[in-house]
Amino acid sequence: MTDRPVTDVFTHAELDWDENGLPQSRLYGDVYFSRASGLAETEHVFLVQNDLARRFAALQAGERLVVGETGFGTGLNFLCAWQLFERTADPQARLHFVSVEKHPLTRDDMQRALSLWPELRAQTEQLLSQYVALHPGYQRVVLAGGRVILTLLIGDVADCLPNLDARVDAWFLDGFAPAKNPQMWQPALFAELARLSAPGATLGTFTSAGFVRRGLMEAGFDMQRVPGHGHKREILRGRFLATNTPATDKPWFARPGFASSERRAVVVGAGLAGCATAASLAARGWQVSVLERHADAAQEGSGNPQGVLYLKLSAHGTALSRLVVSGFGYTRRLLENLHGGHDWQPCGVLQLVYDEKERERQAELTQAFPADLVRALSKAEAEALAGVELPEGGLFYPQAGWANPPALCHWLLQRPGIELLRHQEVLDLRRVGRSWQAWSGETLLAEAPVMVLAGAAEVARFGQSAWLPLKRIRGQISCLPATSQSEALRTVLCAKGYVAPPRDGMHTLGASFNFQETDAAPSVAEHQANLEMLEQISADLYTRLEADPQRTESLQGRVGFRCTSPDYLPIIGPMADSQAFAEAYAGLARNARANQNAPCPWLDGLYVNTAHGSRGMISAPLSGELLAAWLDDEPLPLPRAVTEACHPNRFLLRKLIRGT
Repeated sequence: MTDRPVTDVFTHAELDWDENGLPQSRLYGDVYFSRASGLAETEHVFLVQNDLARRFAALQAGERLVVGETGFGTGLNFLCAWQLFERTADPQARLHFVSVEKHPLTRDDMQRALSLWPELRAQTEQLLSQYVALHPGYQRVVLAGGRVILTLLIGDVADCLPNLDARVDAWFLDGFAPAKNPQMWQPALFAELARLSAPGATLGTFTSAGFVRRGLMEAGFDMQRVPGHGHKREILRGRFLATNTPATDKPWFARPGFASSERRAVVVGAGLAGCATAASLAARGWQVSVLERHADAAQEGSGNPQGVLYLKLSAHGTALSRLVVSGFGYTRRLLENLHGGHDWQPCGVLQLVYDEKERERQAELTQAFPADLVRALSKAEAEALAGVELPEGGLFYPQAGWANPPALCHWLLQRPGIELLRHQEVLDLRRVGRSWQAWSGETLLAEAPVMVLAGAAEVARFGQSAWLPLKRIRGQISCLPATSQSEALRTVLCAKGYVAPPRDGMHTLGASFNFQETDAAPSVAEHQANLEMLEQISADLYTRLEADPQRTESLQGRVGFRCTSPDYLPIIGPMADSQAFAEAYAGLARNARANQNAPCPWLDGLYVNTAHGSRGMISAPLSGELLAAWLDDEPLPLPRAVTEACHPNRFLLRKLIRGT
């Protein structure tokens, strides 16, 4: 992937409201829905032309239908499709809705627009409850207990669709009219619709423009003019007739062909990555056994009392930055399910300037991202917001905060279909027939067609995954009792470490980075280092907390081991046989650009989810959705370039091409 600068600064939709309370785009000078009857128009143009009532009713338990849309707008089309799905589909069927929107409505505007349709109130309320932290990029929204999944691609359709990995069954070709928004209605769009279409995919659109009809026909759609709705004489409907041939230029990143009729999986490790994987699979009807070597979930790296939603962003559109924005939004929406104030707090995160390089980086970020994600604060503004004196201003992330990782893990494990098996340490993996078996010595712990390794650096203990380049980094937090003065702290403060507002009367402070030490016991030296870091963040807060280096031996603390990869991206995806991989693609060692068509030698049913480092609160929850999408052949919740950057096979490729 080639990193590119973040351009075309994101803006929310700017609306004008007519005398009847109907919204119109100020930028495009066009309406979002019919002034006569938006509901009837949506039903006729999109639901009827795509034959959705019949197709939803035909879905069997465990099956799904994928709808793609260009132009989410007020969400009216989505809500109508969702309502029809709930009325007609099997209770165990699923709806995936993928929609692109360059200028999303604010939550207040969306609520006002959708209030016109009280018959959609049940769906509208669910959507609005999750309509938070929707920032540029791919945003996954889980609704109806996981039965309905909305993937919003926030950005220009020309940028978003080429990186989408999906097979779409029905298209809502929406958006402002070609005369108002000509830059969208281009041959490149029609080609992307064809690339993403499943065999026989259908299409409905309000426009009947000749160049649109001809462009879609050239892309492989059989298009027909049919009677329109209301004053619109004609609209278009179509069916995809061509056959897509999956790209083979990167067979090592292709979707594995393995599928099992038994929807059973074993997940090794009950930290955030393992719990998220189990929850996403269970939401799709899988039976999941989670093996945990300790007495409960979240006992190692995911066990700290306060984890910070810290966004490590880049102004240059890197894979990590795109992952962080998508992962932050997903985690932030998940946290709405926890007990606010005790298990999480959206108090914001303030990243302080601590040197000139950081000052320059922050200046770039404020130009690259919208103010509702991150904005710059002067020293005076930062102090007023934080409630304590600070050495500098910095960047403020208003929708971020802290959360209790164990509480999130336990909530994820509550989903029906998940069994947590405690005191089960996996020492060996064996492939027997079409199943993977987890063994501890001579004891068989569990078996299933699918095995997911989510035990941080312990993943490398198994022969099948020992080649993964994992690093362990010791991190120690210190827990300081809150005082009446320290309770003035109202937001998380970050510099080279962090300190959070109190939870249960304690502030969490940390965390150290120690590459050499492997002892799991807290050390006095790292308590002292944490206190020094606190004084650098805020000497005022240091005084308020009565932090005394002479009393470090009495401090409470906790040690966890981060698991990271050499490129600091997580490792998420299907596993290949490393030796067979080297043999299949040996030609890459001689010519990195050589065309390779050999299918990847997968270890059928074996997946990995690890190396989330210090960003586990951001990336681990969404990783469960990514793995579930791999396994169920669903639309991926991240751009294809980002999933490739996180794929385990990237290291096998680099070893072949670079020799390291």
